[in-house]
Amino acid sequence: MHEITSPFDGSLIKTLPTNTLEDAEAMLDKARSLFKDRDGWLPPHERIAILKRLAALVENEADDFAMLIAREGGKPLMDAKVEAARAIDGIHLAIKELPHVMRGEEIPMGLTPATQGRMASTVYEPVGVVVALSAFNHPLNLIVHQVIPAVAVGCPVIVKPASTTPLNCLRLCELLTQAGLPDGWCQPIICENDVAEKLVTSHKIHFMTFIGSARVGWMLRSKLAPGVRCALEHGGVAPVIVGEDADLDTIVPSLLKGGFYHAGQVCVSVQRIYAPSDKAEALAEKLAEGAKALVVGDATLPETDVGPLILPREVERVHTWVSEAVSGGAELKCGGNKLSDTTYAPTVIFNPPADAKVSTNEIFGPVVCVYAYDDRLEAIERANSLDVAFQAAVYTRDLETALDTAERLDASAVMVNDHTAFRSDWMPFAGRRSSGYAVGGIGYTMHDMVQLKMTVFNRS
Repeated sequence: MHEITSPFDGSLIKTLPTNTLEDAEAMLDKARSLFKDRDGWLPPHERIAILKRLAALVENEADDFAMLIAREGGKPLMDAKVEAARAIDGIHLAIKELPHVMRGEEIPMGLTPATQGRMASTVYEPVGVVVALSAFNHPLNLIVHQVIPAVAVGCPVIVKPASTTPLNCLRLCELLTQAGLPDGWCQPIICENDVAEKLVTSHKIHFMTFIGSARVGWMLRSKLAPGVRCALEHGGVAPVIVGEDADLDTIVPSLLKGGFYHAGQVCVSVQRIYAPSDKAEALAEKLAEGAKALVVGDATLPETDVGPLILPREVERVHTWVSEAVSGGAELKCGGNKLSDTTYAPTVIFNPPADAKVSTNEIFGPVVCVYAYDDRLEAIERANSLDVAFQAAVYTRDLETALDTAERLDASAVMVNDHTAFRSDWMPFAGRRSSGYAVGGIGYTMHDMVQLKMTVFNRS
């Protein structure tokens, strides 16, 4: 049995049975059987109808989903409500994208003597059985991003939610069934990592989508059976370049949101801020002033700004990293202390060493670092120096500075005058280098989960 507990106070939320390797094999066989039976494939109009009913069901339970996100994941209720709304929008987005994703085209024939008298056209078909492994930090919306594209394009999907936050996934799967999705087309699994690895490495699957640590993701990719496609979404150490002309009072609220949203447990959270030497310390102090005003506590309370970290051991890890930076000469502007076994004070560090863990690794906690620079190009070079590259940002009122910085930053997306954690569900979302593989976003994932087929008619 698997216990789901509150990340804030450790109280028991629910106990779930765990699935065995035999269960996983049975799920794989069922999914493969459904995919091989072409006569049983759901036509697009039925899939659309199912998703429309699902969106209505989720909307009816939006407040319940938001509270469940806060309870099991520790995301503040105000942000959990946004996540529930995004999940509903994501389902509608899949419906809207489906005609574009599945649309084939006529291939011109007769352009050479060899093609004379022929007609050709393409269609798109589902790629096959999908296995989705998800993360804890967006326990509803990540499931929507991984599962709903598969359902939309007609792929059977087996989904393993994060062990700490499975309840939103299980409820969404229940609502999919209630919406009319036939048995076996979406199968949730609660299992240990070794069982999950067997799922992913099976020759019976066709696509693996993974959101989580780079170490695990790249390891799983190396073990995929030949021909299995994949999408990996890992983390970053998101950099921000503050221009010489940036107004500090204007940018601080944005940086606070980007750095401390969900206690920094977001793969594109603001972590490294590079500011001009004559402004850097003032910026760090303004951020500290704002950070100290944030309410830390129980995520289910409406007044909470920053909730708990997902596990007590993460609090210990974050504190160790912050202590290392301070011991190495960084100036602690605020925070730097555990508020409880499950919560950590929002922390601002000024000029930590370049080789400190807070400068080189994704901290995934409520910690923001500010670094002084004398030359913007040198700051960009420092921002690009790590093996991770996801989203970045630049704050400036000068168009040329904005364009030049955006061009030079090694990132898949650069936000101008906005924080690095901005995202909409229809935009491409992807890590570069060790930060990920393939492109996320509802429509982009749907494209990944289909394959092209061409038919050529010989009329002669």
